[in-house]
Amino acid sequence: QVEGSQNWWKMLKRDEEVEVEVTKEDQQNINTFGRLIIRLHELEAEQKRKQEDLNNLQDANNELILADDDGVRYRLGDVFVQIPKDEIETFLEKHEKRVEVEVRHIEEEVATINKTLAELKVKLYGKFGSSIKLDED
Repeated sequence: QVEGSQNWWKMLKRDEEVEVEVTKEDQQNINTFGRLIIRLHELEAEQKRKQEDLNNLQDANNELILADDDGVRYRLGDVFVQIPKDEIETFLEKHEKRVEVEVRHIEEEVATINKTLAELKVKLYGKFGSSIKLDED
């Protein structure tokens, strides 16, 4: 047989060769782990953007409180439109609540992914020990 066409990988452990069988399930777990890490990074970036959006909305709300005018100039494309202050406040409050919900959903998904990653680490380290590297440096 040609080496590499088998389901056996040779790994070094304490200066001795140890053969560890990599089953289809193991390979699926490794692939799942990799996909989850990528998704986790995507969610962390999205969470950062959403948190910045939320901070900007809160800043805009604070500025509206300080504003004395009855209307606010709102940029719509290339023009500014005068909109009553109470309509803008309502718009900002709704938008802020929507972003808060989105942030909570992201946090829930991150927690679920972290739980699954921890379970996969236990399985994979249990089988492969120090022969597999799952932690990011």
